[in-house]
Amino acid sequence: MKCSGLPRIGILPGTKLVKQIYNYLRAAMLEEASTAKKLLLLLVGARKRLRVTGSSMIPLLQPGEEILFHPQAYSHTFPQVGDIIVAQHPFQENKIVKRVAAVLEDGSCFLIGENHVASTDSRSYGFVAIDKILGRVTNKFP
Repeated sequence: MKCSGLPRIGILPGTKLVKQIYNYLRAAMLEEASTAKKLLLLLVGARKRLRVTGSSMIPLLQPGEEILFHPQAYSHTFPQVGDIIVAQHPFQENKIVKRVAAVLEDGSCFLIGENHVASTDSRSYGFVAIDKILGRVTNKFP
């Protein structure tokens, strides 16, 4: 039986059989590694990386930590209350990381920081339009 272009194992005496098994396993591992590499590239391509600045999300996120966010997370749905998101600041050029506290029917979101004392958020600038939401945070790097 031949699987995905892997060599066929036949019955051979002694060392030849060991060599044939070795070659078969090596080819199988190379095929698995290639598949894993493609999957990894797909996943990495579907996420964007961002370094956290400021203390508005302490203790959840520390300044200098890096996060991954999914830019297509809200292409077919609105953010949910509790989601951690990356958004374009409504009045500045920088990106912000906040928690969704409320979502209106028009899709605009009320965003808050975890550190309420140090956070400048929707309590200061109001609801943020859905087109300013850049994606949902999926991971953080240690």
